[in-house]
Amino acid sequence: MSAVDPLDLRVRELLDEVANESATPAGGAAAAVLVGLAAALTAMTARYSREDWADAGAAVAQAETLRARAAPLAREDVAAYEEALRLRRGSVDDETLGRALEAAAEAPLQIAQVAADVADLAAHVAGRCDPAVRVDAVAAVDLAQAAARVAARLVAVNLTMRPGDERIERAHRLAEAAGRAAAAL
Repeated sequence: MSAVDPLDLRVRELLDEVANESATPAGGAAAAVLVGLAAALTAMTARYSREDWADAGAAVAQAETLRARAAPLAREDVAAYEEALRLRRGSVDDETLGRALEAAAEAPLQIAQVAADVADLAAHVAGRCDPAVRVDAVAAVDLAQAAARVAARLVAVNLTMRPGDERIERAHRLAEAAGRAAAAL
């Protein structure tokens, strides 16, 4: 699967790939796609609200920037985790495997960061957008929160061999920030 970017697949194909017997794509790629969808919903709700909201264009630009940040993360997650799995199946020392798992924690950490940013922006948009699409902005917050929580768990699992690693705490703080955005609605 590493040769294929999950975002290049049709939705049905992506669902089939996730459901197959391979370990990838899995939770990280799903979280990246989810945060991309949340950013897209945020952009749509702001675009829809341009007529009555003067700053909607700025929100659209921010949402599109976040969507672009999320886009490569599914592929990066798949590639890094496949490498860690390859090494785990081989006979490598713990340090080599630990470095591969550290690398596999990077994409989920970035997913958590983008997800927290999307949740914050979507909550802002939900408070200002056209009432006809407010529920979609709220859905974007909820999707981003879910992506952040999944990503934080993946960071913790991938860094199990590195107890006390600050990236674990950082990922959890990002998930909590996304949760605060959702709770504020």
